[in-house]
Amino acid sequence: MRRTGSPADAALRSFVASLALREAFVAVTGQDDAFGLKWPNDVLLKGGKVAGILLESLGEHLVIGIGVNLVHAPRPEQVEQGAVTPVSLLGATGVSVAPESFLDALAVAFARLENQYVTYGFAPIRAAWLSHAARIGEVVTARTMRDETVGVFEDVDAAGNLILVTAKGRVAITAADVYF
Repeated sequence: MRRTGSPADAALRSFVASLALREAFVAVTGQDDAFGLKWPNDVLLKGGKVAGILLESLGEHLVIGIGVNLVHAPRPEQVEQGAVTPVSLLGATGVSVAPESFLDALAVAFARLENQYVTYGFAPIRAAWLSHAARIGEVVTARTMRDETVGVFEDVDAAGNLILVTAKGRVAITAADVYF
């Protein structure tokens, strides 16, 4: 998609995409309570990672890459130690969906949520995202290339930062890998 606004604005599209993914999963399974969201860009199914999102800027465009485990998932030993265990939609729910059918559901959800974001800003996206956030109120670890922050997942702020309550107070995390 054509990138408009700042890089920080573009980064908020991961919340739009993760909400759209969650909606697509619910649409194809009917299992609303089975899906949660992991900051900033993963969808969980019964606690396992079923989908992930990667944003990349290419010139004046924002590319939103989405990986979905519809039928197969990596084996647990294939992912980094401490990472959320991968699951597939078929394996965790018994629901078989063709990639094209899933993409149709995803496209509808993304278009609606992108329109909401453009029209009303991040606030309603943030509220919807938080209503499905995994591990809110629990201790999580946020790791960057340089450090690690452990704290209680309190919130996602208006800029999309993860807010942790640590022994040193509230900390805003702009980018990190989160471990439970």
